[in-house]
Amino acid sequence: MAEETGKTSGSTGKMRHLLDEMVGVGDLVLLDPVTEDAFVENLRKRHAAKEIYTYIGSVVVSVNPYTRLPIYTPEIVSQYRGGNIFEMPPHIYAIANDAFQSMRDKNQDQCIIISGESGSGKTEASKIVMQYVAAVSSKGKEVDQVKEQLLQSNPVLEAFGNAKTVRNDNSSRFGKYMDIEFNFKADPVGGIITNYLLEKSRVVGQSSGERNFHIFYQLMAGAPDKLLDDLILSREHSEYHYLNQSDCVTAGTLNDKKNFQEVTRAMDVIGFAKDEVFNMFKLVAAVLHLGNIELKRISLENGTEGCKVVSPTDISNVCELLGGSEQLLKRAVTWRNVETRREKVRTALSLEAGLYARDALAKAIYGRMFSWLVQRINDSIRVQGKGKRKVIGVLDIYGFEIFQTNSFEQFVINYCNEKLQQVFIELTLNEEQEEYVREGIEWEHVEYFDNSIICDLIEKPHQGILALLDDECIRPGNPTDESFLNKLNQQWIRHAHFESRASKSLLGSHSLSRDSFRLSHYAGKVDYCVKGFLDKNKDLLFRDLSQAMFACGHPMLKKLFPEGDPDNPSMKRPPTAGFQFRVSINELMKNLMSKHPNYIRCIKPNETKRALKFEDELVRHQVRYLGLMENLKVRRAGYAYRQFFEVVLDRYKMLAEKTWPVWKGSPQAGLKELLKALKMKPTEYAFGRTKIFIRNPRTVFDLEDRRRAKLPELATLIQKIFRGWVQKTRYQNIRNAQITISSYWKGYKQYMRYNLMRDAAIIVAAYCRGWLARREYRAIQFEIKSRWAVAVIAKFYYGWKVRKEYRLKFRARAGPVVYAFLKRAMAVRFLIRLRQNLPSMSPIVKEWPPCNPMFKDASSQLRRLHHHWRCRVYRQPFASNVARKAQFVEKLQASQTFKGKKSSYSESVTVPFKGDYVGLGRDQAWNQLAASLNDNQVVWADLVMKVNRADGKAREKLLVITGLSFMVLDPKSMKPLYRVPLTDLQKVSVSQLSDDFFIFHVASGRMNEQSLKKGDYIFQNHHVIELVTKTARAVRQVGNRSLPVSVVNRVEANLMSKVVQIEFQSSPHPLPRPICRRKGPRFEVSV
Repeated sequence: MAEETGKTSGSTGKMRHLLDEMVGVGDLVLLDPVTEDAFVENLRKRHAAKEIYTYIGSVVVSVNPYTRLPIYTPEIVSQYRGGNIFEMPPHIYAIANDAFQSMRDKNQDQCIIISGESGSGKTEASKIVMQYVAAVSSKGKEVDQVKEQLLQSNPVLEAFGNAKTVRNDNSSRFGKYMDIEFNFKADPVGGIITNYLLEKSRVVGQSSGERNFHIFYQLMAGAPDKLLDDLILSREHSEYHYLNQSDCVTAGTLNDKKNFQEVTRAMDVIGFAKDEVFNMFKLVAAVLHLGNIELKRISLENGTEGCKVVSPTDISNVCELLGGSEQLLKRAVTWRNVETRREKVRTALSLEAGLYARDALAKAIYGRMFSWLVQRINDSIRVQGKGKRKVIGVLDIYGFEIFQTNSFEQFVINYCNEKLQQVFIELTLNEEQEEYVREGIEWEHVEYFDNSIICDLIEKPHQGILALLDDECIRPGNPTDESFLNKLNQQWIRHAHFESRASKSLLGSHSLSRDSFRLSHYAGKVDYCVKGFLDKNKDLLFRDLSQAMFACGHPMLKKLFPEGDPDNPSMKRPPTAGFQFRVSINELMKNLMSKHPNYIRCIKPNETKRALKFEDELVRHQVRYLGLMENLKVRRAGYAYRQFFEVVLDRYKMLAEKTWPVWKGSPQAGLKELLKALKMKPTEYAFGRTKIFIRNPRTVFDLEDRRRAKLPELATLIQKIFRGWVQKTRYQNIRNAQITISSYWKGYKQYMRYNLMRDAAIIVAAYCRGWLARREYRAIQFEIKSRWAVAVIAKFYYGWKVRKEYRLKFRARAGPVVYAFLKRAMAVRFLIRLRQNLPSMSPIVKEWPPCNPMFKDASSQLRRLHHHWRCRVYRQPFASNVARKAQFVEKLQASQTFKGKKSSYSESVTVPFKGDYVGLGRDQAWNQLAASLNDNQVVWADLVMKVNRADGKAREKLLVITGLSFMVLDPKSMKPLYRVPLTDLQKVSVSQLSDDFFIFHVASGRMNEQSLKKGDYIFQNHHVIELVTKTARAVRQVGNRSLPVSVVNRVEANLMSKVVQIEFQSSPHPLPRPICRRKGPRFEVSV
């Protein structure tokens, strides 16, 4: 089914009622007359009006529109949420909501059975159901995660289990039943998926116009190049035998590249590990390479026919992907070991048998991988923990199939549909009967076609077609498809629903081939060709192939092929495909019978997948084999329409004066008054306990006609009342506005008058208070001045009086003497304290004890004298120690050169300059070399890292600065590599950073000398401050000139006659050591 979306009534967004503006009838129970032609015509009318859903009671009939329609928006979900199924137009949402509410409110497990033929929209219908359940359930982190995993299982299963057929671009080639489990709050907590009968034969061959499973094409279109290289795959489909048989590699409505991205994302959401996904892709790729293995017919020495592998590359690719042995796999596809309890026989395989073995292995790998995939998804979405859960099951199963040639696959698919039809009829009848009993209505017997006779024909123990097929597969001798057909003829030739060429009615007739039989299903007669029945039922995989797969190193194959374990061999015959399918279908039927069923019947309107095209004959055929007419007849038995009292009364209460506009009694009593007023015959309806039952649809249509005729009168009445209410409301609003404005204006006038009077009172009070305050302030000021004057006069008077009385008792010069004494005492105390708190003898210490301001000048003079004295004391030892004096001179020169320029200078201040860091004076090889060069004075020596001019890589060398030159030596052999006179040293460059690099710029004029023709030298050493200082002093001594020292972060150097830029830069992240790289014509040093 194409994705569709919601339909609302007009622009109001209000959902239409089931009976509002019906196109045809929304519920086929109201169809009149009940004929197949009327049924199909009603579907055609609704399909043309884009009404794709129609009810048959509680069954939804869905006609695929093959286009997008707006009926799946969140707004539509909210409208159907919590409603009654018959209150709104037909929709999948309605049946999904009914199932969800019954599960939540009635604690009743539900199942939704979706059926129809390929291309009718079953897969999309199941998605819509799951999306609706996810939308209406509650929210939460864990709940949302579970819902997302349940929804994302669909694209994964579609990729591995769906394929393009001539009828459908996304046809499910397997049956799927999913149980969605809910907790007591109706939150989804997990689920379980069961798969049925994957069409494995599609892996090895497809009909014209069809494709293999989607995953092959998605992988080749959407996988990254690296992944394809790891899988030894290309993007050319024509290179693979399993993909190039049908001349169809694209599907018009599918985007394989985009879908591959969705599949990988869905696997990640579900919880697949990356290794698991990669291992699955390796199996998919191995299947493609298996199909390319070519065999050639050969004659063996004993004269029998055999075969051999003629495509070693392909078998090598398979073994590389699976981690297996090429020899073991070659032997498994060309030879077969037949074991019994007594002996073991090894036989060669013919060309046909070898190709069969190859294809059987490919089908087995893919089929078992698909089963593992379903189980792995179940492990992720399974409910964790114990406790009772409520369940909604969704069954997406293949529809009834009738092809030109029908084989084993169509036989089991149609058998499954017979069982579903049997359950459908039984549950529908039971549901109808239960409703009649629940409402107290007498039940009437319904005639319908009972297909249990066909189910017995197929599944009856020891006699049914499946039992006979199993017997023929295990019979000793040489059983064939023809012998199986003969056995069917012997057992069932007289059965009313079985026909073959041995039947009397078909003697001499050519309507049925000799290798076929015919079954009369509930949906019509189907001819089955028995060719291949035995092989497909056996689903045989040679034991050698199982053992070869078990021996592979691929992590999944031991789980997929446990029977290949040589340590645990089994002689037990594996169950047949028919037996497994019969068991799984019976389990499914038990599961469905234990739940309350809900049905969605999907119909394909045309074979060309054109939007809104409707082919009557195709739809008529599907109506027959889906048993829709039988379902309608069951629902129409007795009473065609039933609805709750409240709903019917609310819809038709305007047709009687007593019930309009509000009925205050019970709904049932109101309905009786309504029907009495309408003079409806009592034989046309019946009252149940909660519902009214109407026998004839014409009665419902008559009620609808009367309601439509009454609605204009009600509309006029409503308009009249509404217009009166509008005018009355307008008058009241105007009157209220006038009162409000008047009250606000009066209040405003009084407010302004009050503010004016208040401001005047405040001003008068302020002036009055100001005058009083100023008068009081002047009085206070006068009193204060008077007291001050009295105090001054008294003070002078008392002073004059004391001086007059005691003048003769003291000497005239006593004051100056006392002052001089005190000053000397203070001076002595100042000097004593200064002696006790003198600073240290270090010349660089600037502290000095504080003093009284009286002795400020004296303190400054003493501080200067003390500093000169301690400097003289500090210099005295240098007169007798020349070496120490020289070291301080070097430190002074280093300070003048690098202080404030080089960031690492402060670290070198406290470190004494050593000069010879490797002890050259004790090295005999150096002494011999120095004697030969007549250059014995070692100014500085240490191991340095010399930067290679070509690639920027550093190598350890020994650098020696002598009184005449600098030399670069091999640190092991003491062999001189370069020797440059100090007179040729032009300049030294360092950076401003703490990188320890320095560059010796040498004269480039004499290119004939080996040490100069390569250009400048780049070194690295931790003692760069000391090295540059001593080198500069040595240059001054030998050449009586100053050596320029450049401290910059960008340096030009001459390397091998080329000028390069050396850039020093700080790294944004801390580095354990500086990094030097050469990038073309420049060096980069990161610190």
